[in-house]
Parts: sequence; C-alpha cells; structure tokens
Amino acid sequence: MSSVAFETQRAALAGVVAIPVTPFAEDGSVDRDTHRALLRRLLDGGITTLTPNGNTGEFYALTPDERRLVTELTVEEAGERAVVLVGVGHDVPTAVASARHARELGAQMVMVHQPVHPYVSQAGWVDYHRAVAEAVPELGVVPYIRNAQLTGARLAELADSCPNVIGVKYAVPDASRFAAFARDAGLERFVWVAGLAEPYAPSYFSAGATGFTSGLVNVAPAVSLNMIEALRSGDYPAAMKVWEQIRRFEELRAANGSADNVTVVKEALASLGLCRREVRPPSKPLAQDARAEVAALAAGWSL
Repeated sequence: MSSVAFETQRAALAGVVAIPVTPFAEDGSVDRDTHRALLRRLLDGGITTLTPNGNTGEFYALTPDERRLVTELTVEEAGERAVVLVGVGHDVPTAVASARHARELGAQMVMVHQPVHPYVSQAGWVDYHRAVAEAVPELGVVPYIRNAQLTGARLAELADSCPNVIGVKYAVPDASRFAAFARDAGLERFVWVAGLAEPYAPSYFSAGATGFTSGLVNVAPAVSLNMIEALRSGDYPAAMKVWEQIRRFEELRAANGSADNVTVVKEALASLGLCRREVRPPSKPLAQDARAEVAALAAGWSL
C-alpha cells in the first residue's frame, strides 16, 4: 500500500492523541456504559484520535477479553467521528492477534507497546515490530518508544521493510535525544508524536513533533486542544500558558516514578461525577488527603 493511502492516519497522529481511561464497575469489571459515555464526551469535545488499550487505559492490568472489549467499544463509539489507534503488545502472537482483531473491527492503526522484556536487543526490537507490521499491512503502525538506547537507524530499518510504519510515539524524557533520533530516522518520513503528553509537548514540537498523546484530555478536552492549537500556530508563549495551567496536575501524575499516573486522572473524573476512581494493581487509588487537590484542579478548568 502506498504512503498516500496512509494520509488519513498520518493526519490523525498530528494532533491530540487521546488515551482514554478504562472505567471499572463496582464489581471490578469494565463498566461498558460509563466507558461509552466517556468516549462520547471526548468525541463531543472535539477529539478525533482515540487510543484504546494505552497505558492510561491500564493496558497491562486488563485481561485479553477486556482488551478486545475496550477495542470494540471504542471503534463502535468512534464511528466516522474519529480515527482509532489500538494499543497492542505482550508476546508476538498476542500482539499480532490483537492487531488482526483491530483490523477486523475497522480500526485504522495500531500502536505497538514497548516490548516488556528484561533483554531487548535493537535487532530484536526490529524483528518484534516487523512481525506485527507485516501481519496487518493495511493498518498504519506506530511504535511506542520508551527505550533510550534505541537508535533512529533501527526505526528506519524497520520502515524500509514495513512501509506501514508511519508514525512514532516517542516517550523518552529527553528533548535533545528526541531531536537527534527523529533526524537519524527521517524527520519527514514519520509523524512524530510526543509520547509524554502535554508537559513535554512544547519542547518536542520545537524539535519536530506534530502531535502529542494525552491522558489529561479525559478530564478537560478543551485544555488539550488549546495547547495543540497554540503549538500548531507556533505560539509557544500561549502553549506555555496552558503548560502552567496543567503543571501541578501533571506533576502529581509523574511523582514517584508515575505511580499515580492513571490514578490522578480517574480521581479527577470521579470528582466530576464521571466515573469511579478505582484502578487496578499495581496502581492504587489516591490517598484521601490528596483527593481534594485533584478535585480543585479539575474544577478550575473550563470544562
């Protein structure tokens, strides 16, 4: 398939790439109705790219059946209103099966989670992603890169054999490394998504990113859209005004090795009456004394 055929997917990555939460019911199961309502709220708020089974969706805490369910709910709700980028991962057969399931449902892209393995060779990283990309040549493929050791040349090597690798979610917290990696891989060849959300978006955009992922968008879609609009127009002072507005919220998410990354988002949603605050181990609900601060932050945004 020619790169022209991936135009829609490439455009969808150059924006706010929302990572929806997975709400749980009182019995601990995925709350389907609430999930649909939260997805509709994102769509009604102007979000046009959704990533089911991302880390903010507690990907690694979901069962295989739940991951399929989350994908199905998202594709159904998105309809023609949004492009769906499905998170896939784990062992190669599982990742391939998830990618094929996404294709069957009509999703347009898959995001391949950073391989979770204590021993990741660079050549093995290429092999892992090639196996997924070759299984679904019709879908756009977006590697999720958290490995600071990986070189841009390896990404270029992957794309040489898999032209459907069209974008990158880059989540190494180092703007200088990102700038070098993107240029080594091919700045114009891929759509570069700042994978560490709004706090890193201005610095990564200055180095060539054109989209960013967001968990905060679950709470305040307008805030994330304000930032992308400022960045698209090159208005960094305006983007940094948004950065200042969300700084404390994102600091709470990033504290202690991002222990409360999802927890803070769900707490904010719970404070607005939109879903339960429960998260699954190894995450943990927010301590009582921290809840008021999160609620105040969420209430302060123009929703």
